[in-house]
Amino acid sequence: METIRQGVTVTSDRKIEVTLPESVQPGRVEIVIVLQPIADESVSVQPPNFKELLGFLPKRVDPLEFERQIRNEWNR
Repeated sequence: METIRQGVTVTSDRKIEVTLPESVQPGRVEIVIVLQPIADESVSVQPPNFKELLGFLPKRVDPLEFERQIRNEWNR
């Protein structure tokens, strides 16, 4: 079994053309097609705001003290 990964364009008539490498021998084969949309490279993607991901602890908790508590629970 060989996995080949190629980016192809689907035309308006819903057809694709794939050229196989020389390592593929002529004869009957089974193929599996997985469609994964490729993002348009001309559209800029905004990076996630990591500040929104942080802060899961209430602000009244000292992070180092919280870490010590977690470690103490683990070591019991």
